Amino acid sequence: MRRFVTCIFVVLLTSALLASCGGAPASVAAPGSAKHGATTQAAPSAKPVTTSRASANAARGQVADPAFLTIPAIDVDATVVGVGLLPDGEMETPAYDSNQAGWYVEGARPGEPGPAVIVAHVDSRTGRDVFYRLRELQPGDRITVTDLADARHTFTVERLERADRDALPYGRIWNRDKHPVLRLITCAGSYDRSNGGYQQNLIVYAS
Repeated sequence: MRRFVTCIFVVLLTSALLASCGGAPASVAAPGSAKHGATTQAAPSAKPVTTSRASANAARGQVADPAFLTIPAIDVDATVVGVGLLPDGEMETPAYDSNQAGWYVEGARPGEPGPAVIVAHVDSRTGRDVFYRLRELQPGDRITVTDLADARHTFTVERLERADRDALPYGRIWNRDKHPVLRLITCAGSYDRSNGGYQQNLIVYAS
């Protein structure tokens, strides 16, 4: 199984997952990373795979890279882009106000065995962002990830958890589940500019 990693946050990866929300970073990292941290507002350099790669994956019976994220209960209909790690061990994140969520490319693809992680911003300097309403999800709500081969992978929300940004529950997020599971992560809690931004992470567990 490949490495997994995460103000924004969704397991067994290798480095920082979350990104900054509202202009100030909240830090989170996965097991094995040298640093738990957040990125800047820059758009991720990692790009989604091409459709030719998606077709090759489909031909081999493999799950293709994710392309779209849909969560009807909270009106999310976003593009998914691949994000990796920056040289300092922090995770890349989508650009603010881009209607994009970031899938950690070193982890499982949504629909593959093991935890897949998707992160997005909760807000920005201009207002709400993709995961602004993530806290409203309830057990039983559906999350659908459509991949580049146009296959749909639907997950059911099991529970939500808040954790201090410096105390990410790695054992629960990056577990060794052999079934396809999904983690959505974003910023939460109080916002303290003098202390680096949001003070918590919100994690959604879905299977």
